[in-house]
Amino acid sequence: MNGFERFLSDDSGAVTVDWVVLTAGVVVFAVFVMPPIQAAILDMAEYIGETILVYRQFLQ
Repeated sequence: MNGFERFLSDDSGAVTVDWVVLTAGVVVFAVFVMPPIQAAILDMAEYIGETILVYRQFLQ
């Protein structure tokens, strides 16, 4: 029974488990958040490109 109690009180791998859970959370967050952000970034890039085309005569 002493070995089982020692096993339960050992926390040497707790930091590794925390990092695995944190990394998995970041990956799941990125998977669900990136598509809307990506669409917004592409729309903004198109808007900037169109604006530059309109005002390119003033940029030369």
